[in-house]
Amino acid sequence: MNIIDKAIGVINPDAEIKRTIARQKLKVMNTGYSNHGASRTKKSFLGWNFKGGDVTEDIYKNLDTLRQRSRDLYMGAPLTTGAIKTIITNVVGNGLKVKPLIKYDQLGISADKSKELETQIKQHFELWNKCKVDISGTMTFDEVQSLVLLTTLVSGECFVKLNYFTSPRNPYTLRLQIIEPDRIIAPRGKEKEYIAGVKLNSNGEIEAYSVSSVHPLGLANKIEYKDVPVYTSQGTLQMIHLFNNERPEQLRGIPLLAPVIEVMKQLSRYTEAEIAAAVVGSMFALFIKKDLPNTDGLGASPTDEASSVDPSEKSFELAPGIIVDLEPGESIETANPGRPNSGFESFVIALLRQVGSAIEVPYELLIKHFESSYSASRASLLEAWKMFRKRREWFVDNFTQVVYEEFLRELYLSGMVDMKDYDINPLIMKAYSNAQWNGPSQGQIDPLKEINAASKRVELGISTRARETTELTGGDWEDVINRLEVENKMMIEKGVIKDATNTDTSTNAQ
Repeated sequence: MNIIDKAIGVINPDAEIKRTIARQKLKVMNTGYSNHGASRTKKSFLGWNFKGGDVTEDIYKNLDTLRQRSRDLYMGAPLTTGAIKTIITNVVGNGLKVKPLIKYDQLGISADKSKELETQIKQHFELWNKCKVDISGTMTFDEVQSLVLLTTLVSGECFVKLNYFTSPRNPYTLRLQIIEPDRIIAPRGKEKEYIAGVKLNSNGEIEAYSVSSVHPLGLANKIEYKDVPVYTSQGTLQMIHLFNNERPEQLRGIPLLAPVIEVMKQLSRYTEAEIAAAVVGSMFALFIKKDLPNTDGLGASPTDEASSVDPSEKSFELAPGIIVDLEPGESIETANPGRPNSGFESFVIALLRQVGSAIEVPYELLIKHFESSYSASRASLLEAWKMFRKRREWFVDNFTQVVYEEFLRELYLSGMVDMKDYDINPLIMKAYSNAQWNGPSQGQIDPLKEINAASKRVELGISTRARETTELTGGDWEDVINRLEVENKMMIEKGVIKDATNTDTSTNAQ
C-alpha cells in the first residue's frame, strides 16, 4: 500500500481493501504472457535455452547442416527412408498423368473441336513424357517427378532449369535440368548482393539465382558462379523453385525431417545398438576363468606367468562334440547379454507416433502394419490422404502444371497443334492449358463397401463418375468408357455376349 491507501484506510478501511484488490486484479491483467509461456521465473522454463532471429539467423545459417543430416538419415536410417518413400509413392506414384480439359466455352470453340485438341495435346505430351526429358537424357518425365519430389522432401527445396535444344531421340526441345539446392549459393565476396544465393530486384521480387558450376561440397579446386534469371529477356520462364514457405520473407526451403532429425537419429542409434546386442546374444560365448595360486613372493608372479603364454596357444573354437582339456584351476563361464529386449517394440512405436504426427504420416503407415479395426485403420488412411492430396495439389501447381504450360507453348510455337490466339493474353493461355492431374488412388480396405458408397454418391448427385473413378482407381473415366466400348464390341463380334440393343428391339416389336 502507498501513502494514499494508508490515509484512506484510517478514514474508510473498506475503501482501502477495495483499492488493494483492484490494484492486484490490474496487475494480473497486465502480466499477460509473462506469467505463462514467456515466464522467466518458473522452474519448468529454467533449463530452456532459446534464441530468436530472422530467417537468416533461424534458417539460412542452418540450412547446410539440416540438409546434410537429412540426407544422411535418408541414406542410412530405414525408418526415415520408409517415411519419405511412403509420401512419394502416395503423392506421385509412377508419375502423375495429365488429362487436358480445355475451357472451350471461354475460347469460343465447339466441344468437338475442344475434344480434338485435347486428344492431340495428350498424345504429344505422352510421347514427350516417355522420351528422356532431363538434360542428361536418362529420365522420363515420370521419373523426373519422383526425383524432384524426393529432393524437395529431403533437402527442403528443388530447382529445375528449363532448357531447349534438339536431340535425335526426342522430337521436342524442352529439357529439364534438376539442380541440387547446395549449388544455389552467393559468390564469394558478394554475399551482401544475394540472400542465400537469391537475387531480388528493386520491387522485392526474385530476379535471379546464383548457381555454382559444381557442387560446393565436391572436390573441385575452382568454383565459378553464374546468375540464372527466373525469366529470359523474352519473358520465358527459365527457373522453377519448389519449396514450402513457413515464415514471412522466406526464400529457401527447409527439409521435411528438420523437426524430427534428433529423434530419428537417436532411434537409429538405438536400433543399431539393439541389433548388435542381439547378434552377441545369438552367439554362445564362453569365458575361461583361471584361479591362479598365490606364490607369496616366491618365483614368478601370476601376471608374469599369464603374460608368458602365447594367446594363440590358449584360444579354443567350439565345434560339435568337442572335448577341451582345461588346465588346473580353469573353469568355464557363459555370457548372457539378456537379449532380445522385450520393451524395444513398444518404445520404437511410441517414438514413431511423435514422428508421424510431425510429418503427418500415421505410424501404422510408417511401419506398414495395420492391426487395428477397420474403422481405426480407415481413419488413419483418411487422415494421411488429406496430407497426400494437399502435397499433390501443391506439386501440380508448382511443378507439373508449370512444365505442362511450357510444353504447350512449344507445341504452339512449333505449329504441332493449332491453338488459335494462344498467346494473345494470359486468360486464353490458361483456358487452353486447363488440365486435371491423376495419380495413385487412396486404395480400399474393404473394396465392396467403398464401391457401394461411391455408387450411392453418384446416385444422389453429390459426386460424378469421373471423380469416383479417379478416387477409387486413379484412372480416367472417359478412357475407361472408350475402352469398354471397344471391349463390348469385340465380345459381341466373338459371340461372348449378345447385342442388348438388338434384343430390346426384337422384344418391343413383338
